[in-house]
Amino acid sequence: MPQNKNAVIRYQALDRCFSDFRHRYYMDDLIDACAEALMEYTGYDSVSRRTVFDDITFMESNQGWSIPLERLKDGKKVYYRYKYRDFSINKQELTAEELSQLRTTILTISRYRGLPSNEWLEDVISNLEYRFHLKPKSENVLSFEQNQRLKGIEHLSPLIDAATNKQTLEITYRSFDEQENVWTIYPYFLKQYNNRWFLFGLNAQFNSISNLPLDRIERIKHTDLPFIENKEIDFETYFDDIVGVTKPKPDVKVETVTLKFDKKRFPYIVSKPIHHTQEVADEESGILSIKVRPNKELEALLLSFGPQVEVLSPEPLRQQIAKKNAENLKIYFPVQLDCTDGL
Repeated sequence: MPQNKNAVIRYQALDRCFSDFRHRYYMDDLIDACAEALMEYTGYDSVSRRTVFDDITFMESNQGWSIPLERLKDGKKVYYRYKYRDFSINKQELTAEELSQLRTTILTISRYRGLPSNEWLEDVISNLEYRFHLKPKSENVLSFEQNQRLKGIEHLSPLIDAATNKQTLEITYRSFDEQENVWTIYPYFLKQYNNRWFLFGLNAQFNSISNLPLDRIERIKHTDLPFIENKEIDFETYFDDIVGVTKPKPDVKVETVTLKFDKKRFPYIVSKPIHHTQEVADEESGILSIKVRPNKELEALLLSFGPQVEVLSPEPLRQQIAKKNAENLKIYFPVQLDCTDGL
């Protein structure tokens, strides 16, 4: 079944045309219908004649819906419609593959049952299970790392709704130094990192994007202020050059960070890369590299490896990690006064 979002939009548009027995839809009309649907949902209306022909071929195939499509002549032209008035791809039974995918999806979202403000999931999951006869087995075979006592998790659902519905918010935020701020925020995106959730949105007070951990948010209030839409940042690629969620200052450029891991840790880092740019430079020596803008999350990650990693470059990052490690050693091995002092 189709995986591409634009393809799904086109299939639905064609299905509406084929189901409409009051009008005759010629190829040009089908192309226009697909273009209008794409414009409505994506903002783009580019669709070629070849694409629509390919879409129809797919819809008629066994991999699609095996639609009963008629090609009826009108002089030298041909128009398209279903053979049966009550046919629609939306009335088709799910394939075995789709049922399997739906079962996996239900199992996945079921892990969020019981979280604060997620009571609505009970109805959604129950309806899906009833509608498609997918009542899961009693035993659980999937688990995610999640902390139901995590402070601020109750804000997740309201913030998702606000970002989705483009609702301007007034957020009361308390920093770790206990300073309270009330900001007007235009919510754009939510991201989870290291078992914490973060809200990204335009902060009216600073006229810039703010990154707000949900566990520091105390109150959320809806306002009547017009929403300022995000037209500059693509959050699908926004985090590509960093580890974690914190963007460093603009003068911090992407650098090649070269790391040397010991023999025990190296295979784990290879199997679970610390960044998508990771490349093995010398497998025998346990050396690899990533291309990122160094930030505090990268530092914290490297420090978590302890003596199992050595930062080879860049030199400023190497010195920073060395400094932090030296400070940690002082906690566990404080300087002892020589008992001979003063003798």
